Order: sequence, then structure tokens, then C-alpha cells
Amino acid sequence: MNATDTTPAPAPVRFDTKIAVVLREDLEHWQRLNVTAFLVSGLGTTVPEVIGEPYEDADGTPYLPMFRQPVLVFEATKETLTAAHGRAVSRSLPCSVFTSDLFGTGNDRDNRAAVRAVGAGELDVVGVAVYGPRNAVDKVVKGSRMHP
Repeated sequence: MNATDTTPAPAPVRFDTKIAVVLREDLEHWQRLNVTAFLVSGLGTTVPEVIGEPYEDADGTPYLPMFRQPVLVFEATKETLTAAHGRAVSRSLPCSVFTSDLFGTGNDRDNRAAVRAVGAGELDVVGVAVYGPRNAVDKVVKGSRMHP
């Protein structure tokens, strides 16, 4: 607000929910980007409340809607990521998983078969995305650190 403008600034938007991605710290840079893109695509297709309204520029050009809130990206050791995956699953939070086996497949059918072939506790998880109430997601990502 300046001296001539008496309109108060809008209050910041706060969310009761959180979207978080946790990546294993030993991934190559290209793998981090690829895994993040795959993981968040699952949330947008199954949790409709995370998607905002479509965008449009001043010329009227339409753009696809995106998440309505920030996506926080974390990194963790293999052990911490495995624990985060277990906590997300045990809390029944919407989550997506990316395992090391998926780097060797080239399509969705083979990706699903690779995950299906291994029990939840034995998956070699390199990334997980989770959505839910802030406190629950905070507990899932405990021990992770913000991605640099």
C-alpha cells in the first residue's frame, strides 16, 4: 500500500493441505526432474481438488490448469525415503511412487508391471509424491530436507 492507496493488501493464501515430493539424494539431475514430473502427474489425475482453474493470457490464449498450491520438493537418504514411503502408505494418503526399476522401462505397462512385481516393503523407492493434510504430510516427510 502506498500513501495514496488505502486498499489493504490481500491476505496471503494459506492451505490446509500440502503436496510434497521426496527424492532420493543420489539421483542424477535429469533423473530428479524426470521422477518429479512422473510423480506429480499421478496426483493431478486422481485428486481433483489439487487442480486450479485454467489459465488465460491477456490475448485470450487458453492454457491448461495447474496445481492450485505449491509443490514442495525434498531430498532424503535411501533409508529416510523408504521410511517416508512406508508412512505415506500406512496413513493411506494419496501417493505415487517411482522405483529404480522404472529407469529401465520405456512405457506405462512395463512401469506398472515392475512395481507390481515387488512387495511394498521391498520396493527400491527413488521418489514419492504425497498429498494430504499439512500435519500428516509433514510427518511423512520427516527427516527429509528441502531440495537445493
